[in-house]
Amino acid sequence: MGHAEYAKAGRPDILCAAVSALTIGTVNSLEELAGERIQLTADESTGFLKCIFEGVLQEKSSFLMDSMIFSLENLSREYGRKYLQVKFEEV
Repeated sequence: MGHAEYAKAGRPDILCAAVSALTIGTVNSLEELAGERIQLTADESTGFLKCIFEGVLQEKSSFLMDSMIFSLENLSREYGRKYLQVKFEEV
């Protein structure tokens, strides 16, 4: 949720772009490659993305999610938690 605000004024935000590419790429892969049924809510203006799975994830889908989380946590360490905090919740 939200934008990273990592970029200086007038420059593109590479951190926000990286997060968007990772999350959108993962969601697309979950739907198209793994065949998961997903309820998706997104708002480009705020950077909000919510993904609700309609069933239990397959093993390959869990791997995709783990890979996304691993990559996001690496970005958070590299660019600083001031700009990116990774929080996830299993329900």
